[in-house]
Amino acid sequence: MCADTPDYKDTLNLPETDFPMRAGLPKREPEWLARWAEIGVYDRLREKGAGREPFILHDGPPYANGHLHIGHALNKTIKDMIVRSHQMMGHDARYVPGWDCHGLPIEWKIEEQYRKKGKNKDDVNIVDFRQECRKFAEGWVDIQREEFKRLGITGNWADPYLTMDYHAERVIAEEFMKFLMNGTL
Repeated sequence: MCADTPDYKDTLNLPETDFPMRAGLPKREPEWLARWAEIGVYDRLREKGAGREPFILHDGPPYANGHLHIGHALNKTIKDMIVRSHQMMGHDARYVPGWDCHGLPIEWKIEEQYRKKGKNKDDVNIVDFRQECRKFAEGWVDIQREEFKRLGITGNWADPYLTMDYHAERVIAEEFMKFLMNGTL
């Protein structure tokens, strides 16, 4: 920089603040999450919303098969803004998170583990295979739940919808049977 060139920071009219230049996110984020859990943000919103017109966002659940990626973050933060805005507009805006715990994406992950061990999926007892898939999904539900909380998503994290809940499986089987019996399958 030449000696006669002005220092542009001196030409800016910026506000003065006591805020630190660094947000200290790695230290502060766990404190925020603990505080939100301590004061029960979601439960307090439910209390405020009692008796109001309900707003329900039906959310297609992610597969419980790996860490969150940018698509999950975008999807859930947009939906969280929608739910929060409806709460602020006077609705009882509940968000019940959920996970798809069945299907090819989860089975494929187990099959990958088998291939690494030199096992053939077709040689594994089907009940054992399904139990491994269930255990795998359970683990990822817990991990993804914590990752979503870290994104600041507000919801009923204590009681999520899981497709592998036995009640959900029963309802799915009953509906499937209706299709079979009325010939629409």
